Amino acid sequence: MSRTETLRAELARRVSRGAALGLGRVEAALAGLGHPERALTCIHVAGTNGKGSVCAMLEAMGLSAGLRTGLYSSPHLCRLNERIRIGGEPIADEPFADALEAALRSELTFFEALTVAAFVALREAAVELAIVEVGLGGRLDATNVLAAPAAAAVVSIDLDHTEWLGDDLRSIAAEKAAIFKPGAPAVVGPLAPEALDEARRRAVACGAGPLWEVVVGAPGATASPVTATPGARAGVVTPTARGVAVRGPGGRALDTDLALAGPHQVANAVVAVALAWAVQERLPGLARAAAPGLAGARWPGRLERIDRAGVTVWLDCAHNPAGARALAASLAGTLDPDRTVLLFGAMGDKAWPEMLDTLAPLARRRFYCEPLEASAGRRSAEPSALAARHAGATEPHPEHALARALAGCRPGDALVVCGSIFLVGAVRATLLGVTRDPPVPL
Repeated sequence: MSRTETLRAELARRVSRGAALGLGRVEAALAGLGHPERALTCIHVAGTNGKGSVCAMLEAMGLSAGLRTGLYSSPHLCRLNERIRIGGEPIADEPFADALEAALRSELTFFEALTVAAFVALREAAVELAIVEVGLGGRLDATNVLAAPAAAAVVSIDLDHTEWLGDDLRSIAAEKAAIFKPGAPAVVGPLAPEALDEARRRAVACGAGPLWEVVVGAPGATASPVTATPGARAGVVTPTARGVAVRGPGGRALDTDLALAGPHQVANAVVAVALAWAVQERLPGLARAAAPGLAGARWPGRLERIDRAGVTVWLDCAHNPAGARALAASLAGTLDPDRTVLLFGAMGDKAWPEMLDTLAPLARRRFYCEPLEASAGRRSAEPSALAARHAGATEPHPEHALARALAGCRPGDALVVCGSIFLVGAVRATLLGVTRDPPVPL
């Protein structure tokens, strides 16, 4: 077994430890490695949905600005290396192995070890902008060891992971807004009133600021300043035919196209723009590159289109009710249910009945599968239970379900694959013929 294989096997053994929220082990490991996270200029991003898209947009802005970027995100779609990106590409095996070797010296969980490895890898790559996506929540997430980020954002708040974060929007907002830090600009997306109130409270309590608040106007509305809490900075974003028009404080303005599809990406885009404006003094090139960054951003598995033998396959990692609603809104009016097939699979601990109620009307024909092997430590929703709620055929394995779904399609039909990131990863790997590492729900 090679060095790389040995290290990956050791990392895989840590999966059985599950999720263990808390910062103590990670802080101790990073201290033993000279605190690599302190050498980085980081933007920290939390949110129920959209945080990955915001990170991808920031990465694209950084690349357009000529910056050496680093991105840490989770989970992976196909390859484990995707979780750490250097210069817009998954980390190469050798530097990944070096970083893992350093992280695995400590007794950490799978996600903790990867987080430490990410900070080591980003420091060794001498990145000029590190974009860090929160794994779960914020307050006790391993990434929250960042004591002095350049800026932090809470993109969205909705009900998800309620067993960890609380069962109401205010409680979830409190957990996620705990990534705000003293003296660091804080950005909040268009949140529900109780979530926004809590995010504001947390920002003030910890001394974060200035606070940037995003408001999304109705399509066709005139962009204009809005009233915000004293000392806050705010702007309105309005959808245009192909992108967004953003208006911010001090006469700031941006009109641009969006590469990432779907109306929900409008709010994500303005959060990314607000972050670029918020760090303008430290990274002036980021704001200047906002327009080309948004127009060129790529984020696989998010309303991603792949054409196969005349069939349009849509892949989307909608894995909670809010994500399902965003996907349905994106495709509504563009699909004929009689010419659409739905391939759906969800984790058993997700609110899949509500998700399926939203998505089932998109298609007259449906296939259900298990997105994740039971050996990964979490249970998938039973395909038979899905079919009992909305009629459809069952096939346990994603690859077999994909084959059956495609076999039933005619040229011109659409296949929508969604419900779990693990299902999307399996289908994407099959369609593109790429190697897929074992999925890990951490």
